[in-house]
Amino acid sequence: MIVFPNSKINLGLDILRKRPDGYHDLQTVFYPVPYTDMLEFVEAPVFRFDSTGITIPSDHSSNLCVKAYKLMQERFPDLPAVHMHLHKIIPMGAGLGGGSSDGAFTLSALNEYFRKQLSASVLIEMSLKLGSDCPFFIVNQPVVAFGRGEIMEPVILNLAGYTLVMIHPGIHVSTKDAFAGIVPRNAAADLKQRITKPVDTWKNWLGNQFEETVGAKFPMILEIKAMLYQQGAVYASMSGSGSVVFGLFRDKPAVSVEKKWTTITIKL
Repeated sequence: MIVFPNSKINLGLDILRKRPDGYHDLQTVFYPVPYTDMLEFVEAPVFRFDSTGITIPSDHSSNLCVKAYKLMQERFPDLPAVHMHLHKIIPMGAGLGGGSSDGAFTLSALNEYFRKQLSASVLIEMSLKLGSDCPFFIVNQPVVAFGRGEIMEPVILNLAGYTLVMIHPGIHVSTKDAFAGIVPRNAAADLKQRITKPVDTWKNWLGNQFEETVGAKFPMILEIKAMLYQQGAVYASMSGSGSVVFGLFRDKPAVSVEKKWTTITIKL
């Protein structure tokens, strides 16, 4: 079976409070993006995982695809072994949710292929054990997310016709570093209401609070955001905990960037 785990961007992200369990409550809008990894698995005598593309850590025990398989195996001890191959395209530590997507897609694909008939709500519950962004990729449609990201409400949001430009400056940002020094605050208004405003006004209503900590450590992130606005973006932001910065353009953009950066342009 072959699946294509996609990426996401965050349209606004507020850190609301730190919880007793050590996690933070947040609110954000997840929007799926058709920029994907490739994941294939076939039945095999013993479980095996390997990868190509972007180099990932050789200790595969921490890979979310492997963890997802083990979660399914815990629930279904008779789950057949598979040989799983991941071709990694989505950069890691970039705020695009690539690892989370890989893990969530693994759960969904195993569920479908082996006809385990787990409901979406069960898959969401299982995926949260892999990571806070994973439940979104079970739903994989625009949502406003709360809590750790697992409480989701569908939102009518259509960016068809816009051009999305994502710039990856080659920086890896760990979630731990992004949260270091963050000061939770009450958002000025519910994100569910702010996201309904015209896209041209999002610059005044939305923002990614992680830019405060990540931007302080890596000023280049804020410089890229300013550059996207200068070159005509109607909205620009860092995605998730970084380091990818994206811009939404009404017209076909002619974005000029450093050659050492990776630029991904997608017509939505």
